[in-house]
Amino acid sequence: MIKILKLIDSKTVDFASIELEKYLTLAGNRYGFSIEKRDKYNKDENAIWLGLWNQFNLEDPKVENPRFDDAIFVDIDSGTGIIAGTNERSILLGVYRFLREIGFRWIRPGLDGEVIPKRDILKVNVKVKEKASYRHRGICIEGAVSYENVADMIDFIPKLGFNSYFIQFREAYTFFERWYSHRNNPLKEREAFSLEKAREYISKLAREIKERGLLYHAVGHGWTCEPFGIPGLGWDPYEKEIPPDIKQYFAEINGKRELFEGIPLNTNLCYSNPEVRRIIVNSIVDYLKTHPEIDTLHFWLADGSNNQCECENCRGTLPSDFYVMMLNELDRLLTAEGIDTKIVFLIYVDLLWPPEKERIENPDRFILMFAPITRSYSDTYRAGYGKAQIPEYRRNQLIFPKNIDENVSFLKAWQKIFDGDSFDFDYHLMWAHYSDPGYFDISRVIYEDIKNLKNIGLNGLVSCQIQRVFFPTGLPVYVIAHTLWNDSIDFDKIVEDYFNSAFGKDGEKVKDYLSKISSLFDPPTLRREKLPSEDMLEKLDRISKVVTDFMPLIEDRIREEGSTLFKSWLYLKYHSEVVLALASILKKKFTGKDKTALELWNNLKGTLQKNEDALQPVFDLFEFVEVMERVLRG
Repeated sequence: MIKILKLIDSKTVDFASIELEKYLTLAGNRYGFSIEKRDKYNKDENAIWLGLWNQFNLEDPKVENPRFDDAIFVDIDSGTGIIAGTNERSILLGVYRFLREIGFRWIRPGLDGEVIPKRDILKVNVKVKEKASYRHRGICIEGAVSYENVADMIDFIPKLGFNSYFIQFREAYTFFERWYSHRNNPLKEREAFSLEKAREYISKLAREIKERGLLYHAVGHGWTCEPFGIPGLGWDPYEKEIPPDIKQYFAEINGKRELFEGIPLNTNLCYSNPEVRRIIVNSIVDYLKTHPEIDTLHFWLADGSNNQCECENCRGTLPSDFYVMMLNELDRLLTAEGIDTKIVFLIYVDLLWPPEKERIENPDRFILMFAPITRSYSDTYRAGYGKAQIPEYRRNQLIFPKNIDENVSFLKAWQKIFDGDSFDFDYHLMWAHYSDPGYFDISRVIYEDIKNLKNIGLNGLVSCQIQRVFFPTGLPVYVIAHTLWNDSIDFDKIVEDYFNSAFGKDGEKVKDYLSKISSLFDPPTLRREKLPSEDMLEKLDRISKVVTDFMPLIEDRIREEGSTLFKSWLYLKYHSEVVLALASILKKKFTGKDKTALELWNNLKGTLQKNEDALQPVFDLFEFVEVMERVLRG
């Protein structure tokens, strides 16, 4: 019998204990396990001990914020020893780190993403002492998702070392509705879905987040419409009549106060009006009173851009000045209520321009979020970026930066007036990855971006991304996790580890194959950052031979491999068919044969719609169709 002794009685440490027992049993250890509580560490009692760093009198790991910062200590020899963390979540991360050291791997969410080794716990010796390179290491919900997709992702991410999950909106309704209504797939019957069901899902998912001790980020969108009785569930137009007593709060644009392009979520307000600010700030406070489980609440203004109020009282003040005014008002109310929740404010589109007059009074309350949504993903963050001249603010006539140097210049301007906590909120796996079917180009961009976050003054990344982004592989997510945890890790080491885990003895061959696929497509052209070249067209012609030559190995391995590896090869087979079709479609598109390109695209789309159930856990058909149709119809 092997004892697992925990020094803390909590849901997260209970969960860590159960996970350790479960996976060691799956590894073939039939000794039996008991999980028990102890009040104090006793080095003479042989067991695997789980507890906080200071409960073992270990050397101080010197983290700034034990609640948010993760460090682990693992010292296990022949079935006994210590797994310690700086907080309860870190203990769980330490358990998974130990399991990775003895051969476990998680290559995608769900049971078929688990690689289970056979290891005798009495014959392993593991020593690890690590502190995460970055504080903020999270995933944000996007795309089209089922409840199971999100639950699987929440279960998956701490196994790779992530420490937070962000559910946008109050209910994340739009992301669930896209899946259950089966948008972009007319072959599937629309399923009934309601706001109440979305709320039920969010309540259950919040429990999953908290059980793992993950930092729970919430809301963001909706604070400029929900407090005024107008639903902000997504980016769809609002069909109902707006009462005049509410319209008075809308931004005045071209002499009118109305919904911006008919969409509440995109409608800014008359922020010079004290009543507008009061309603928003009070709504946030009321929300946090009833949602104490939230660790970090995002307070954003309206989405969209060039939609700020032009009234006499607003037009002489930058939106960011009004924004900081509200942040300070919010902080004072939260402090009076004894609420210590962190508030995330963002610099994004119109808010890229820093305030001229207002300053944040209590920096410890706030976290700056840099959201460069217009950036290029054909370049990466670099030391020395941020010296470009910031253009003059011209209300509702702004042109937003695409190159990274200019984007970082806006960040640097904000950092001159706010030196508190901050992170990057980026979109590598929202749209840009669809321009790189092999996932190598985008993975390299992610790697270089993360390695340079410290150079631009940011303490991590929350990835705003599709959840089902494991087609053909989970390499980009793997790169995010490993580089955020250890920013000195070698890119090729991450890649080698992933492909050997996901594809077994032929991992190197698959790596070379997908690397070629990435090199033969031209992501900047697909992202419409440059015009097609003769060289690109020639590369598209070569894709057919690369795929055809590799197909026999895929077919062989599908017949031979079992469970996890089988699924990896099966997804690769589907992917090869998509790659062949895309090459033909893009060749037609870029040689001016738009009609033929659309016909071929409709054939591919139909095939994917028919096979959606087989690919659902790893491939977001809804978002793929949205992105590709912009490319083909643009």
